[in-house]
Amino acid sequence: MVFGFGRTATAIALVLALGGYGGTAAARTDPVSWSESVSGLTRQDGLLTLFPDADKGRVLLQLPPAASDGTLARVIHHTALRTGVGSAVTGLDRAQIGPTNILAFRRIGGRVLAEFENPRYRATAGSAEEQAAARDAFVGSTVWSGEIVSTAADGSVLVDISSFITRDAHGIVQGLARAGQGTLRPVSDLTMVDASAARSFPDNVELEARLTFAVDNPGRVLNQIAPDARLATFTVRHSFIRLPDTGFVPRPYDPRTGALSTLITDFSAPLDAPVVSRVANRFRLVKTDPAAARSTVVEPIVFYVDRAAPEPIRSALVEGALWWADAFERAGYIDAFRVEVLPEGVDALDARYNVINWVNRATRSWSYGQSVVDPRTGEIVKGSVLLGSLRIRQDMLIFEGLVGADQTGTGGPNDPQAVALARIRQLSAHEVGHAIGLLHNFAASTQGRASVMDYPVPQIAVNGDRLDFAEAYAVGMGGWDRFAIDWLYADVQPAELERRAAAAAGAGTWRFVSDPDARTGGDAQAWGSLWDNGSDPVAELEHLMQVRRIALGRFGLGSLPEGSAVNDLRRRLVPIYLFHRYQIDAVAKLVGGLDYGYPVLGDGREAAAPVPAATQRAALQGLLATLTPAELDLPDPLLALLAAQQSGDSDPQHDIEVFASRQGRAFDAGSAAEAAADITLAALFAPQRVERLTDAVRRDPSALGLVETVDTVTAAVFAPVSGRLGEPARRVQARTALTLAALLQSDDLSATSVAVIDDRLQSLAARLAVSRAADPVQRAHDRWLGGLLQDRGRLDQVLAANQVETPTPPGSPIGAEACWHC
Repeated sequence: MVFGFGRTATAIALVLALGGYGGTAAARTDPVSWSESVSGLTRQDGLLTLFPDADKGRVLLQLPPAASDGTLARVIHHTALRTGVGSAVTGLDRAQIGPTNILAFRRIGGRVLAEFENPRYRATAGSAEEQAAARDAFVGSTVWSGEIVSTAADGSVLVDISSFITRDAHGIVQGLARAGQGTLRPVSDLTMVDASAARSFPDNVELEARLTFAVDNPGRVLNQIAPDARLATFTVRHSFIRLPDTGFVPRPYDPRTGALSTLITDFSAPLDAPVVSRVANRFRLVKTDPAAARSTVVEPIVFYVDRAAPEPIRSALVEGALWWADAFERAGYIDAFRVEVLPEGVDALDARYNVINWVNRATRSWSYGQSVVDPRTGEIVKGSVLLGSLRIRQDMLIFEGLVGADQTGTGGPNDPQAVALARIRQLSAHEVGHAIGLLHNFAASTQGRASVMDYPVPQIAVNGDRLDFAEAYAVGMGGWDRFAIDWLYADVQPAELERRAAAAAGAGTWRFVSDPDARTGGDAQAWGSLWDNGSDPVAELEHLMQVRRIALGRFGLGSLPEGSAVNDLRRRLVPIYLFHRYQIDAVAKLVGGLDYGYPVLGDGREAAAPVPAATQRAALQGLLATLTPAELDLPDPLLALLAAQQSGDSDPQHDIEVFASRQGRAFDAGSAAEAAADITLAALFAPQRVERLTDAVRRDPSALGLVETVDTVTAAVFAPVSGRLGEPARRVQARTALTLAALLQSDDLSATSVAVIDDRLQSLAARLAVSRAADPVQRAHDRWLGGLLQDRGRLDQVLAANQVETPTPPGSPIGAEACWHC
């Protein structure tokens, strides 16, 4: 995901300062003495002192005397899941970092309060009064209070922290409710702190609890996964982290550089400076020789690969993540970035370790990179990566579908296992990239594989009727990656940072497009797409259609590993039949597209430029080629194989990744054709794109406009077709008409766009209603469709019944990932 996707969401981390609360509290007479309270308990000294009490199922926490501001302690607090649901539908994964806040402990009377502070709003350079006014103007959150067990003579207090740890601080109840998995209620006698897991170290404290919830109306996922879906149990980690010292130098954010950022509202900013600003998120690197252009560092960034990852995957994860060492070397840091296997017995959730976690789920889904960040400065204090274990298996399935399962294990360039390991190296590097502070760059694939922060598809060569994977994935850092690390981490003056960013963006050295301008089908940015390749999107689409033809031509029993059920062909067919689906999005973005970036005043790229009209028209023709009946048809021998069934318990992953069928358990080639057509039509006629096409001819009469687009599409789609290709043609015709008709009900279109579409549909309906096609089936279809378009009441019923779109099996992540970076 950053965020990836990435869903993007960077975990924020915050402050640890020990202090206390003055006044008369120390004079209080406690009913239980300190020595009696901790008698028989083992003391753990560290950042904060713990007294775990396994017999009573509690953890006593010692908080130091109050500081001058009345605070007993201030810590960076975040949660993490030791156990997850096992399905990304819920967003609750093993090792996932949850909400992160500044947690301040304060004493009021005989109780200790835990409050999440609000550091986004501040007056950093202001007087004490200004700082207090900024702090007090914005709401905080008191999330817990506990009775003081005992008070020492020096003002230290002892409090039972157990009920703080057993709260639903991670948001499990809300997460499962959002995913439609039921209504959850805590079960008090099945919820408890795990005293045996309590640990205190010099820079962090780790605490754990088991939380059990009763589930009303459990959803499909819980019913499939949980042993008893009426009860869901999670183990939740709480980490308290020491506040970084003042040596870190914040780096002002530059929108051209692809860094993750932290938003700050500073009311003490000068009148000629913005109140709202951003700082870039990054780790602290300190050179052992500050004067040297290149130097070793005081403390390197070290990422550890989860031992749960099996070989040869584990070694591939180490190799891929280690690619970043080259970028740091080029930025002036020697041996500053390392990757190692997590030492045996080390807790992967310990806040002291940056970990690449290997996460199992019931179905394939996203991987993501997260960071814990000091919101005052943007300093990253912990990185965490979650890699879904089924992703590499999806890659294997795709590659075996392309070249045959008999290639697996051969060791050649077309060995699906070797290619899948090449991809997992890139995935490791990509997610670590988010964890060290980088956004996606979805334009990198248009500039010769310039970054691992894009979503790559395999680069497949065609040699006659053979596919060649020899250069399927790039190895190592791309040029954008080196630039991004150099800008984010290089030890240079602010003026030099500005010069480097301006040189890269202003001179057009690198295209940079991140999530908000790339993830949806209607995005205007012409160069920001997921899973695309090449500087010429139309040519690449033509190439992928050729790859698809070759793969489908040999697709069959040879696509299955030995011992597979023949019915598995249905699942393996989907990513091959839809192999071009993401390049369609890239080509569609040229239609009504714009070329723009994230300019800063004076860098020469302030004005956006429309995609040339000739390029747009070529893109439209490229899209229409994907709708031709010959491309959507499947040969009879393959259809005979796809009729095979499977017995026994159903496999949820298989069931959601096959084409829908209107023919019962039989394979439905028509529904597959509809699903493929819908991908093209949805991308081309996304409401935002329709609006840009309407506006384009107002600004330039020679531009590709909405009237020309609709007429070109309907002319191609409704061209006469006979024989066996008539049926896929009719499926596309119906999808086209209904897609356009659905736009008439869109709240996102202007009256002008609606009027144009309505006019073109009326013309089409009138023509179809009096069809004289020689084929009686085609004639009946034409007249039915024309009548439907003329009968708005019946048309509205069809649209309301959601008959506009045939369900398309999930594709993204197509053996790659999206990152949770924001």
